[in-house]
Amino acid sequence: MLILGIDTSCDDTSAAIVKDGKIILSNIVSSQSEIHTKYGGIVPELASRRHSENIIPVVDLALSKAGIDSHEIDAIAVCHGPGLIGSLLVGCCFVKSFAYILGKPILTVNHLEGHIYSNLIVDNPPQFPFISLIVSGGHTSLYLVKNHGEYKELGKSRDDAAGEAYDKVSKLMGLGYPGGPIIDKLAQKGNPNAFEFPRPYLSGSLDFSFSGLKTSVKNTIKKISPKGDSLSLIQKTDLSASFQASVVDVLIQKVHWALKSEGIQRVSINGGVSANAELRKRIVDYARENKFEVYLPPLYLCTDNGAMISAVGYQKYIRGERANLDFNVKAYLPL
Repeated sequence: MLILGIDTSCDDTSAAIVKDGKIILSNIVSSQSEIHTKYGGIVPELASRRHSENIIPVVDLALSKAGIDSHEIDAIAVCHGPGLIGSLLVGCCFVKSFAYILGKPILTVNHLEGHIYSNLIVDNPPQFPFISLIVSGGHTSLYLVKNHGEYKELGKSRDDAAGEAYDKVSKLMGLGYPGGPIIDKLAQKGNPNAFEFPRPYLSGSLDFSFSGLKTSVKNTIKKISPKGDSLSLIQKTDLSASFQASVVDVLIQKVHWALKSEGIQRVSINGGVSANAELRKRIVDYARENKFEVYLPPLYLCTDNGAMISAVGYQKYIRGERANLDFNVKAYLPL
């Protein structure tokens, strides 16, 4: 069974062909980072315009790389939320037209569910049930994954997601966008104990809150450099390392609490921030010390991609789920 998966939820235009819900025949991702870098973050209107330009070439390339004709696909899976409303509209409007022309069924997919499946589409996936930490630019959430399509939300971000905090802190230091990879790289050369930043554990809750941490970094920068333009390289590396240490400490502690509260020994880390080198190293070490299993997707499946959408679509297809042509996109869509 061949499923075309499409994701335009944010600033990446992506399309993939996946066979039988697991065999990735193609996975094309067109990034817009170069466009949004000069603004220090994603400009929604520019993102949707570029999606309009990219969607057809990206789908054509996905079909070509997979070596199939569009009429050979069995269904089309598309992310319909959560995400930027303009970006979602481009992908979903395209899918409605394409599916109608081809006479193929449509499968609507929650973006968060897609991230969970980035660890179910690889060899040796976690067995059900397991804990999933989704940590990205738009989301920081914990879920109990009971089975295919069965989820229980354990905690979510009350304000800034972890990836969003990375981007904002990067902008404060004048490092550019996207902030995650830049700070991660600088942090490897810095001292994580150079600055005392708070650990927003929110004791007794599995929710997340990183806005206070971001403010603490902002106030520290003001003390070091009142005009904000004279940070030395050493100061930037130490700020990066100290900020990142706080974020990773919180993420790992929340994972520990979630595993303990649910009595489970398996956790899957998903989303763009799961590519973070420090998080990957420390969660593996922590899992070894505390005797639980940790699953990390390959780097190419950490960020938004069509393959994870296709994988979810396959499960919906075999369950008999279908979407009508009048389905709507949703900027906010709980899992």
